[in-house]
Amino acid sequence: MKPGHTGLKRILLAGRYSMQGLGAAWRSEAAVRQEIGLILLAVPASFFLPVTGLERALLIAAVLLVLVVELLNSAIEAVVDRIGPEYHELSGRAKDMGSAAVLITLLLAALVWLSILWP
Repeated sequence: MKPGHTGLKRILLAGRYSMQGLGAAWRSEAAVRQEIGLILLAVPASFFLPVTGLERALLIAAVLLVLVVELLNSAIEAVVDRIGPEYHELSGRAKDMGSAAVLITLLLAALVWLSILWP
């Protein structure tokens, strides 16, 4: 077992590291800034729509999921770039798969919003 902090201190440190990760993503990734902008528009808008609580939760979850997948994609890209600047087929494949995951999540979010809001 890896030695380290436990209990409340571990939780507080994990929260701090998470905030550092969000800050790094905000500073270095335009897509993250765009998706946070989308969240800042979509979440409040969902409270003005004539939807049920469950539908509102799905609308919000769909846009938050886009950010989650974008953060994972950005982490993959950072690790691949850390390895080295030279091209390698597996590095390109990893980056392309991460990008595909973001695309699929964006399509899912659009499908959720259209399915709920379409008359």
